[in-house]
Amino acid sequence: MILQSLLLAVSVSLTAPAVQAPAAPAPSMHAPFTAMLKQHVRHGLVDYDAFAKSPEFPGYLQTLAAARIGSMSMADRLAFWINVYNAYTIELINKHKERESIRNINMFLGVVKGKGPWKEEIVRAAGRTLTLDEVEHKIIRVEFKEPRIHMALVCAAMSCPPLRPEAFEGAGLDRQLQDQTRVFLRERQTENRLDLGNSVIYLSPIFDWYREDFGKTDANILKFVAPYFDGAGEKNAFADSRLRIEFTDYDWSLNLQKPRETQ
Repeated sequence: MILQSLLLAVSVSLTAPAVQAPAAPAPSMHAPFTAMLKQHVRHGLVDYDAFAKSPEFPGYLQTLAAARIGSMSMADRLAFWINVYNAYTIELINKHKERESIRNINMFLGVVKGKGPWKEEIVRAAGRTLTLDEVEHKIIRVEFKEPRIHMALVCAAMSCPPLRPEAFEGAGLDRQLQDQTRVFLRERQTENRLDLGNSVIYLSPIFDWYREDFGKTDANILKFVAPYFDGAGEKNAFADSRLRIEFTDYDWSLNLQKPRETQ
């Protein structure tokens, strides 16, 4: 009887299917961009020369050009288009070898010659040829209606939100957008700061230029930014409705990473 039980156990062990380890998730199409951003972006500033020399960057742009996004979730599509905008802004800067300001592109003696930087058909994405303006204003703003994208799209200027040292991904998009907004409002004191003594909040003109996306009125803009100012005195200032908005100047100089000092 014991021998029969042992033989049965051996037989079962030989015929039972092997336990399969869970398959590793497929790598994201944006993983190469994350690797480059981690390597070539420091404190939101960009090493444009490194991107120009990178053999991986053209490959990533080709991936964006060939991408099929029809079956993607809304979050994945939004992450895709944010990455498209940021990657092709870098490509635009390097195509024109510009190292002072994006607004110098296609400019001659103070006058735009041909198409300005945001109207140049440089973008190749999802089988389409587009301008940066079309990506932002005809796709992202129209299709997704997400005001926090203005803290994620980086137009290569010092007063832009900082370029994130990782690509945007649909799975973590809400967290990334929240963090981007917090960083821009709390850590960019030149663009955004709260003066409790004078009941003034200084905000980037981004909130004025795109006020339609933030609810149009000053009151709605304040409602949007309020959760990111969570100190006791700050909360009271917003609750008392005594703050007025003043918009700061915009620095269009290039968000260029300066060479590291010699150690």
